[in-house]
Amino acid sequence: MTALVRIVEVGARDGLQNEAATVTTETKVELIDRLAGVGITEIEATSFVSPRWIPQMADHDAVMRGLTRRDNVRYPVLVPNLRGYTAAVAAGARDVAVFASASESFSRKNINCSVDESFERFAPVLDAAKRDGVAVRGYVSCVVACPYEGPIAPEATARVARRLYDQGCFEVSLGDTIGAGTPLTVTRMLARVLEHVPVAKVAGHYHDTYGMAAANAYASFEQGVRIFDSSVGGLGGCPYAKGATGNVATEDLVYMLHGIGAETGVDLERLVDIALWISTQLGREVQSRVGRALLARRAS
Repeated sequence: MTALVRIVEVGARDGLQNEAATVTTETKVELIDRLAGVGITEIEATSFVSPRWIPQMADHDAVMRGLTRRDNVRYPVLVPNLRGYTAAVAAGARDVAVFASASESFSRKNINCSVDESFERFAPVLDAAKRDGVAVRGYVSCVVACPYEGPIAPEATARVARRLYDQGCFEVSLGDTIGAGTPLTVTRMLARVLEHVPVAKVAGHYHDTYGMAAANAYASFEQGVRIFDSSVGGLGGCPYAKGATGNVATEDLVYMLHGIGAETGVDLERLVDIALWISTQLGREVQSRVGRALLARRAS
């Protein structure tokens, strides 16, 4: 039986949020529309955070209002608190995401509060979302390692993941924020998380700083995970984790998954075209290995 895998494309938000030069609203909207046209059914569109913290996301309202929505595509947005949630829903969001950290130090650096305080901030979001019929996804950052604390105990990640799930998040995405994980550390972390959260409700969100993202996704697949976040062209990086590169490139992830017989519904060749297009818009070459290989093959 073919394994079905859901790809959550985060390039338009996580991928662009750390770009130094302003990316136009029109480019962001076109990127999202192009991604929706190659079989991706969930595309994180933007983040309703303060422009003081993430200037690149200052046009969140315009992005949401500029989308040409497709019936089979979800467009979640990141919200840090009730104010962000209210603005997101007013702009048409029907799916939102909240975020917490498995690391106390990272939580304080990233959102200027403790882990417990972060839950207090988004508790009203979960209450409002339940009332409004809005789906809430939960993110956990630093699930295996932190730039300030080093290795993170699997138990710490499991506690935060369980709190998110117990408080009403329909799904929990586990983020290796600095890309330091290996198949062994990721497998150990997942073993603890899966004692508390059903595997069908767990997603892998792996950065590729050390070139391990696809390997970590494969290790997670072997543990039953069937949801993965990725960023077209390998765009991205965390503004609060110096040196951290982007998520696993969507084209690298799709190539790996198709290679092991999984089904994603994504057209890989057309996806590489998008990676080339957005990379050109940003003034750089395609970063993904699969993208480069397929483009070189076409040119030969």
